[in-house]
Amino acid sequence: MKKQLSIFTFVGAFLLIAVSAFAQDAAPADDQSFHQVVKDWFIDGGVAFMWPILITFVVGLAIAIERIITLNLARTNTKKLLARIEDALAKGGVEAAKEVTKNTRGPVASIFTQGLMRANEGADMVEKSVTSYGGVEMGKLERGLIWISLCISLGPMLGFFGTVVGMVQSFDAIEAAGDISPQVVA
Repeated sequence: MKKQLSIFTFVGAFLLIAVSAFAQDAAPADDQSFHQVVKDWFIDGGVAFMWPILITFVVGLAIAIERIITLNLARTNTKKLLARIEDALAKGGVEAAKEVTKNTRGPVASIFTQGLMRANEGADMVEKSVTSYGGVEMGKLERGLIWISLCISLGPMLGFFGTVVGMVQSFDAIEAAGDISPQVVA
């Protein structure tokens, strides 16, 4: 389900941006809409250089949206969960508390389940189990963040690359013309 949701988010964001980039507006030149201005910037920046930036943006946005949805689904009301576990421990013992935690979604409930599974082995073993499984759950929650970091780093680098290429082209035009007039530089 999560993979399908992330794929749907990625495709939706990509299509939305692609349609917005190529939408034709009938607005006059002096009263352009936001989409028309962005499309003009896209074309003026050089389509060959702007596509990698756009793809990086879409991938980063899709991963960020997927992470937001996943983290929101992993949220648990810990006070209510703790109260239900305490009630279950008082009424039915460790097995009833395990059932409560197994029927509750989220990383906190999973960590409680691991602790309750080791309840008869002593407090030291429970602490080690909770600590180690907490690391496992943190790994699950942090999954995909490295890709967001990559997109955050890659986008500006691609933009600066386009700037450098534009500067080199400007210097080539100045050299070819043999003149540093504003018309040549622009």
